[in-house]
Amino acid sequence: MSLPPLSPERLVKPPHFELRMSLIFGSLFLSLGTHLPYFPLWLQAKGFHAEQIAVILAAPMFMRVVTTPLLTTLADRARDRADVYVALVAAALLLSAGYFLTPTYSTVLAVSLALTIVWTPHSPIADSLALSGVRRFGSNYASMRKWGSICYLCANVAGGFILAASDPQAVPVIIFLALGAALAAGLLAPRMGRPRKASPLSAVEIQHAAPSLFNAYFLYFTLGVGIITASHAFLYGFVSIYWKSIGLSDSVVGLLWAWGVVSEVCMFLFFNRIFASVPVVRVMVIAGIGSIVRWIIFPLVWPLGLGIAGFFAVQSLHSVSVAMVLIGLQKMIGETVSEERTGAAQGIAYFFNGFFMAAVTLASGPLYDRLGVDGFLAMIPIAIIGLVLIGLAARSAPQRPVRG
Repeated sequence: MSLPPLSPERLVKPPHFELRMSLIFGSLFLSLGTHLPYFPLWLQAKGFHAEQIAVILAAPMFMRVVTTPLLTTLADRARDRADVYVALVAAALLLSAGYFLTPTYSTVLAVSLALTIVWTPHSPIADSLALSGVRRFGSNYASMRKWGSICYLCANVAGGFILAASDPQAVPVIIFLALGAALAAGLLAPRMGRPRKASPLSAVEIQHAAPSLFNAYFLYFTLGVGIITASHAFLYGFVSIYWKSIGLSDSVVGLLWAWGVVSEVCMFLFFNRIFASVPVVRVMVIAGIGSIVRWIIFPLVWPLGLGIAGFFAVQSLHSVSVAMVLIGLQKMIGETVSEERTGAAQGIAYFFNGFFMAAVTLASGPLYDRLGVDGFLAMIPIAIIGLVLIGLAARSAPQRPVRG
């Protein structure tokens, strides 16, 4: 598929492009690195029970599956994506102030639903801007995106120490300040015009290219990836609450979250050295087995007296159960999907991941309420279903990689 030509002004590299994009990635991941581990703790501190927490976490996931592709399409069609990015960050900053209102169940749920609409598109739009720089000027995506991971780690660790020195009331304040920093960085976003190719979550591209992707191999594989990923919902929603319930400090909770991200980054760094020649289906099988092992071990760590060191060891499996899934999905798309359909493939995978993650998160509240940490055992059959689907994908795999 031929791409439209670039206008002369779009061939001129904006000053300090890589630095400006690094600031954008770093600032947008500060708020995410606070929200994922500590927002459930704030909800619990406000008196919400596990089922209410699950709804507050899951409902926005269902909504963003629909709204994010629509907003990324709007960004792709706008005069400049940076303007849409700044508007969405400003809206997220204003809406996040809603958490300072009296935290009734209906108020927090309404704020969370509204916030996810304008918050979730930040990352794909930033990716779109960065990738335009890669295509037009030869910029290094990894050197820019790494600052997102670094700032996410810092937010995990710093958030834990801040909460240890204060209390969970600090969570909305940290999120608000982090979004303020993202807005300041967004004002410096390089103006790139419209993309030559739609973003990976473009609803328009999904509509046009998706029918050609509906083959057995692609569907089994992406469904399997979505379900294996969804088996992590109990971890994301309730592990911080569990760790606090057994007496771990906020700072230790932050370090445990950060260690999972460190192990994930290590897998990204060394994957090609270890698994470059391994078929992608086998990579995904290893990831699925890693997930199952993780959910078997997690409830045993504290009862067996393995202590904090045991939790750090289990968190190391994040490199297998999360990083290998992410890499395996991209490896499959790269091997079997032609370039002009890549965006649609990413969008379909995003839909499956988001939908199943939301569904399992919703079920995780009652599970934690009734079973506590043993709720991790309920994630085992979910991961097994994902593995079965990967096995079905293997039976219908194409004979040779795609060309073109």
